[in-house]
Amino acid sequence: MPHDHHDHLSPSGHPYRKDDDTPLSYWQSMEIAVRELLVEKEITNFEEISAQIEKMDARSPAIGAAVVARAWIDPEFKARLLDNGSTATAELGFDVGPMNLIALENTADTHNIVVCTLCSCYPRNLLGLPPDWYKSRAYRSRTVKEPRKVLSEFGVTLPQTTQIRVHDSTADMRYVVIPARPIGSEALDEAELAKLVTRDSMIGTGLALAPNA
Repeated sequence: MPHDHHDHLSPSGHPYRKDDDTPLSYWQSMEIAVRELLVEKEITNFEEISAQIEKMDARSPAIGAAVVARAWIDPEFKARLLDNGSTATAELGFDVGPMNLIALENTADTHNIVVCTLCSCYPRNLLGLPPDWYKSRAYRSRTVKEPRKVLSEFGVTLPQTTQIRVHDSTADMRYVVIPARPIGSEALDEAELAKLVTRDSMIGTGLALAPNA
């Protein structure tokens, strides 16, 4: 018996949605094949793979915010962070893995913004999973060509005298931005400062929050 969708509405009154089932992409098929091969060769097992996925999913921008807050209150740590991001974050107990982490400081004269023009290279160990727009073709191409306009669309309007530097992440090199410390935050402690640090501010597409915002 055919279903009568009554103008494409379900019995609950909501529109029907198409199934999410689609054929596997080439890369999805390759990932499954490599994963199953590693398990078959006893190099790893499904439990270890699941644990690593859960560990990655648990990461969030709060980790990066803690690093930035420490840099704001500790000039010596900030100097070490700018010199070698990987070793400095390790001081706080955060492992960024084998990648080379480069910290960039925003100042009154310079604003840094991060992009991956090839795919979606991103400091996941510090910031968690990248937002969808970071992986979009529009962001990846336009940020290089018209960074000031892209920033304005994120709500960041900078003086024409501010130099904008675009940094292109790679497979073995990641960037994290140290946003300028907000005016009026001098009395806040480290934990309170970390709450002012947003994910977008550590990519360069946003600013740190003002106190009591």
